[in-house]
Amino acid sequence: MARWTPRPDGGRPEGRECVHIETAEPEATPQSVVCRQCVVLGHDWVALRVCLTCGYVGCCDSSRHGHATAHFESSGHPLMRSAEHGDEWAWCFVDELYLQPCDVSRASTG
Repeated sequence: MARWTPRPDGGRPEGRECVHIETAEPEATPQSVVCRQCVVLGHDWVALRVCLTCGYVGCCDSSRHGHATAHFESSGHPLMRSAEHGDEWAWCFVDELYLQPCDVSRASTG
């Protein structure tokens, strides 16, 4: 069973599906706790994202370089999640859809 499900308030029409959810099983372990590319450049980042396919850790689009999106564009890996403490969401780049953990979905529906 997939760990992620489309978030009802994901900014997309109800019923929108993500066919990539199953590709995140099992979810890859993060490769680092920093954006290594930013470290090499000597730059800070706003927030970190983790690729669910391979565990690559990159900075978010609000950061100077947006290495997480660049990773998607070069690798084709469709899913990433927030690496920030307390964040429980993921994003499908292909379907442009926010995802939430399956247990959050079940709790909100009853």
